[in-house]
Amino acid sequence: MIKNIIFDYGGVLLDWNPHYLYDPYFGDKDKAEWFLTNICTYEWNAQHDGGRLVAEGAAELVSEHPEWKKEIEMYYSDFMQMMGGQIEGMESYVKSLKDRGFRIFGLSNWSRETFAMVRPVYPILNLMDDMVISGIEKVMKPNHRIFEIALERFGIKAEETVFIDDNPNNVKAACEVGIRGMLFLSKEQIEEELDDLL
Repeated sequence: MIKNIIFDYGGVLLDWNPHYLYDPYFGDKDKAEWFLTNICTYEWNAQHDGGRLVAEGAAELVSEHPEWKKEIEMYYSDFMQMMGGQIEGMESYVKSLKDRGFRIFGLSNWSRETFAMVRPVYPILNLMDDMVISGIEKVMKPNHRIFEIALERFGIKAEETVFIDDNPNNVKAACEVGIRGMLFLSKEQIEEELDDLL
């Protein structure tokens, strides 16, 4: 019997996308894409999700690409401009799950420092009974250890838990530790799949 539901944040509960900042800045989506593919890359950002200090990571990147100093430093100084708000319909859906008696948790790859900016802003995060953030734990999905940390911290059993994420690798990892993993594609899709299961 499923008693617990763990949600990823970015792409599931919250809309985060660096293009929201850089597309208007460059005035050209292709230029923004080049910058995010070659300078402020996903892999670079993930270092901070894994616990590296933002200032340290930015300083190192600026030393490698001094001509992009302003744009690199914008990544964190203007971080909230990358936020598009809550995913439509998810706050009311999470509330409905809580009303049905399910325990609701968060498990997200996110920098400790930027999550501190985001945490007070979005009401949906207040619906979580507890949460585990990779930048605080210094271990990231899809590492099995972060799922084990979550289960231990929340005091729940893997076989009684569903984990929802928009990254297939993270869903696969959850399944490997005995949690029922679900890939998020849309609010409507996950609501249908969850309701069939629950």
